Amino acid sequence: MMHLHKYITVFTDGSCNPVQKIGAWVAIVLIDGEKIILKGQEINTTNQRMELTSVLNALQYINENHPNSDVNICTDSQYVIGIQKRRPFIERKNFLTKKATFIRNDDLVRLLINYLDSTKIEFTKVVAHQKSEGEVNYNREADQIARGIVRNLNQ
Repeated sequence: MMHLHKYITVFTDGSCNPVQKIGAWVAIVLIDGEKIILKGQEINTTNQRMELTSVLNALQYINENHPNSDVNICTDSQYVIGIQKRRPFIERKNFLTKKATFIRNDDLVRLLINYLDSTKIEFTKVVAHQKSEGEVNYNREADQIARGIVRNLNQ
């Protein structure tokens, strides 16, 4: 029996109020024509943590519900996309900076690297918040949901 391999596309975004350090993350998971919206909020956070958290929550959901899938993460975060390229350097330095302190977000970066080892992940850089004519823009939708959550937390 042939095993059907799923190909899952995910649009992720994070948002943060840097003054109040409250943030939100959103992942829109597209599987077999179905759209699943995952979202959450955190306090004492940064935009980069929210960007990473959106990706990690999507990967956790996919691994629990659709194991052995190929995943395309669509993100406007150069920080998230850059981790894969910087990985050899990060690991060679044992997640430490030149000043011998842990790199920012080392806990989340380690989790993402674990997923890179266990899941076939492709990253696609999307242009942030582009208005598109006609077609559905899931990146914009994820951004609007995340910013809406942060706005509600501010009230």
